[in-house]
Amino acid sequence: MTDTNMTLPIPLARAALLAAAALAALPVQAAPTVPVRLRIIKGSRQGPPAIDPRLSDLRPQLSQLAFVRWDQVGEHVLDMAFGKPVELPLPDGSKLEVTLLESRKDTVTFQVRVPARKTQSRLTISKDKRIVHGVTGETGGESLFVTIRPWP
Repeated sequence: MTDTNMTLPIPLARAALLAAAALAALPVQAAPTVPVRLRIIKGSRQGPPAIDPRLSDLRPQLSQLAFVRWDQVGEHVLDMAFGKPVELPLPDGSKLEVTLLESRKDTVTFQVRVPARKTQSRLTISKDKRIVHGVTGETGGESLFVTIRPWP
């Protein structure tokens, strides 16, 4: 006759609990990161038409927007960890908060927030693409944008 009772002897149960506690105390490997290039740009409806030479790769996208002058006002190349917001200063004194939410084979999804303006967007970007996203309303003919390019 076979005993189907799966009760562990007390010393073995204690050893299993101690092993589980020891494993829980081990440091967790850092989550993978995604390299991301973030640029803060300013679009203006005033002045002579011009695109900052540092933005020449964005010319096709920028030329479709209603602004005639484009200047890069900040650039950050980061290894972004999942779920950890990154704060970037904006020229108007507010902060831009970008959070990497998820990654699939060839896409990543970000949350973009400007807490001072109570704005929030969710953006999914393909590996070979970049996005130009408005982060402030237009004031005095100018507006701020962020460009995001994962795996630059």
